[in-house]
Amino acid sequence: MKPATVTPGGKALRLSFEFFPPKTPEGESQLWETAGALSAYDPGFMSVTYGAGGTTKVPTLATVGHLLKMGLPAASHLTCVGATKEETHAVVADFQGVGVKHFVALRGDPPGGVGAPYQPHPGGYANAAELVAGLRGLGFEISVSAYPEKHPQSPDVAADVDMLKRKVDAGATRALTQFFFENDDFERYLERVRKAGIFIPIVPGILPVHNLSQVQKFAGMCGATVPGWLADRLGPVDDRPQERAAVAVELAIRQVEDLIARGIDEFHFYTMNRSMLVSAVCDGVGFAKAERSRAAGAAA
Repeated sequence: MKPATVTPGGKALRLSFEFFPPKTPEGESQLWETAGALSAYDPGFMSVTYGAGGTTKVPTLATVGHLLKMGLPAASHLTCVGATKEETHAVVADFQGVGVKHFVALRGDPPGGVGAPYQPHPGGYANAAELVAGLRGLGFEISVSAYPEKHPQSPDVAADVDMLKRKVDAGATRALTQFFFENDDFERYLERVRKAGIFIPIVPGILPVHNLSQVQKFAGMCGATVPGWLADRLGPVDDRPQERAAVAVELAIRQVEDLIARGIDEFHFYTMNRSMLVSAVCDGVGFAKAERSRAAGAAA
C-alpha cells in the first residue's frame, strides 16, 4: 500500500476503505459518490464485501468492476463456504476477468447464519487458510481477517491467533481487523500475534458510528464489544443527527490518533457506503488529500 500522508514525526500512514454492494439505483449513486470522494485520500485499496456462498457474487462483481473502471484500486472479498474448489475457482476467474488482482480471503459465515455450526463443503476449501493457499498459487495479493476480541466461533484467542498464523504461512500478506473501540484490546492482540511469529501488517478496522443500535447489533454478531462509555456518549444524541455525527467523528479521531501514537501506520475504514463521517475523521487526523478526487460515476 502506498502512503496517504506523513505524520510530523515522518512516519508514512496508509488508508483503505470498505464498501458493500448496493441494492438499489439510489444506493449505487451514493456508493460511486462515496468512492469518488474518498479517492482523494489516495487509498491503497477499496474492498467490496461478498456474501457467504456467493450470495452477492453478481452485485459484488459489478461493484468491483465499476470501481476499477473509475480508475480506483478495488479489491474483492471472497468466501469459500458452501462451494467446491471448482466453483470457487470459477468465481475467481470471473473477478480476474474484470481486472481484480487483490482478494480479501474469508471462510464466510455458515449457511445457517452467524452462530450456526460450520461444516466444510465436500470438495471445497475447509477454511480461510486453505483458500489463501489456493489463491496464492494463482498469483493474487491476499489480505485476510483478524479479530482483536476473538472470532465468535473460536474457542479462545490462542486458536484465533493460530488460524491467523496458518493464513500467513499460506501466503497472506496483510490482516484487516474487525472493528473495535478499545485500543488496549488491539494492542494486547497485536502483542500476542507478534509473539506467535506473525509479522505481516495487522491493520486496525475503524468504524465511525452512524447508528448506535446498528453497531450494537453488528457487534453482537461478530464478537466485538461496544463499551459503555461509547453508548453513554452517543445515546443521548442518537435522535439529533448533527450532534451524533460530531460526537462520532470526535471519538473516531481520538481512536486513530491514539493508535498512531502507539506506532500504528495503516488504517482500514468501514464506510457503510457513506463518506461524510469517514472524510471528517480523515481530515481531523490530517490525512493528506489529493488535489482532485475521482468524479462520481466516472467511466460508467
